[in-house]
Amino acid sequence: MPKKRGYHHGNLRQALVEAALKLIEEKGPTGFTLSEAAKEAGVTPAAVYRHFEGRDDLIAEAARQGYEIFADVMQFAYDKGQPSALAAFEATGRAYLAFARKYPGHYIAMFESGISVNRTPELAAVATRASGVLERAASDLSEHIPPEKRPPASMFSAHIWALSHGVVELFARNSPGRHSPFPPEDLLESGIGVYLRGLGLIEADD
Repeated sequence: MPKKRGYHHGNLRQALVEAALKLIEEKGPTGFTLSEAAKEAGVTPAAVYRHFEGRDDLIAEAARQGYEIFADVMQFAYDKGQPSALAAFEATGRAYLAFARKYPGHYIAMFESGISVNRTPELAAVATRASGVLERAASDLSEHIPPEKRPPASMFSAHIWALSHGVVELFARNSPGRHSPFPPEDLLESGIGVYLRGLGLIEADD
């Protein structure tokens, strides 16, 4: 009798998360059942409840792991851009797009599943760590703006997060019926450029 895949991995909890990520990519966060996740992991449905109370609990764990990866990706981009505040800031914006492309299941669990980042203390903590990297990059860059004209770093970073998220949602994830004549990377870079020129942080184009 073949060994069930979930137990073969030696970590049933993680096997279930990986199964959920695959199903999320294929069917969306509400398009699968716990029984399907169990089947994908190669275990019985009853085994799922030893680790997760329900589907939302499973998706929340997928989101938590996604935020861990996301925070690391953002931190790497920020560090790579140093010592230039501008390079570090722009790198974190591009890292958002790169993450969404490389980890679509995690991205959906994090931003499209309806799971609150405050569902668990662990999820809230890592989500805060991820957003903190972008806010720190914004704060570094805003030091070059006179204090009386300087937007709060949290607002500054929220604007760029929203811009990055919009580009991902509309043009980087094959949204039905939508097509841009420009690569998502170019859209994001030009959008950030317009924003930063408006703040006087980079020179206007000739």
